[in-house]
Amino acid sequence: MNKLELLRTFVRVSELSSFTLAAESLGLPRSSVSEQVRALEMLLGARLFNRTTRRVQATQEGLQLYERSKDLLARMDELEGLFRTDAAALSGRLRIDLPTLMARRIILPNLPQFVDRHPGLTLEISCTDRQVDLLREGFDCVLRIGVLSDLNLVARPLGSLRMVNCASPAYLARFGTPTSLADLPDHQLIHYVRQLGARSPGFEYEQDGATRYRTMAGVITVNSTEAYESACLAGLGIIQAPAAGLREYLERGELVSVLEAYSAPPMPVSLLYAGQLHVPQRVRAFMDWLAQLLQAQLDPVAGGR
Repeated sequence: MNKLELLRTFVRVSELSSFTLAAESLGLPRSSVSEQVRALEMLLGARLFNRTTRRVQATQEGLQLYERSKDLLARMDELEGLFRTDAAALSGRLRIDLPTLMARRIILPNLPQFVDRHPGLTLEISCTDRQVDLLREGFDCVLRIGVLSDLNLVARPLGSLRMVNCASPAYLARFGTPTSLADLPDHQLIHYVRQLGARSPGFEYEQDGATRYRTMAGVITVNSTEAYESACLAGLGIIQAPAAGLREYLERGELVSVLEAYSAPPMPVSLLYAGQLHVPQRVRAFMDWLAQLLQAQLDPVAGGR
């Protein structure tokens, strides 16, 4: 049995702490994943996982092997492409997570360019607004908007998104157009949180180099950027969102910019990937393509929230 394949299977089980999830991500039967791990344990003469009905946890030997295997597999990927001069020769699977609206409006419409350039690659793309666990869920890279909290990952800053405050004409006809912070108590904010049940900080703005908040009323809280946008178009309140994503609505008059002197700080945009010494060439190729694609959409790297 191919020893590198055994290591790849072992690494995926380690990252997901589950034979079932590893099998799903690798496109293999669960029994095959179990057999490959057992074969690797027999080959090395060491137990790599403690298995219970609820959890799969790496042993001390398994943890040591995992750290060495990640770098070894990345080196092998690099060696496989070392003497390839044709970019189309890249092969393998890429698993990527993207913010929903950015994926739908910018990245997916342009993705055929990348696929045509690298026909040997297969892509698995997750589009979600939640913060996925790159290592545990087996992603090669993640595009993240906002402040980063994944300290165990490497971040590649791409730029920042300028923020704008918006409301629909119907909302403004009903509540009036706010011109200062003193008007906010008479208005409704559409609250956005990553997880329902969390508390929204309120209206965010930058003043004297510091980020400040004003508590505001609101009849709706959402945890999806698409719902956030749709609620604003429906006249349910004011939103604070990246200007790039709302440009068409503003140009068509479907949304109106308000309180321009009190915008939220720019939101940083970053690519996150595992902190290994040798990033696989297929991952690097995708990140370079994505960085170039987004360059026209982003402001230069700036402090964000």
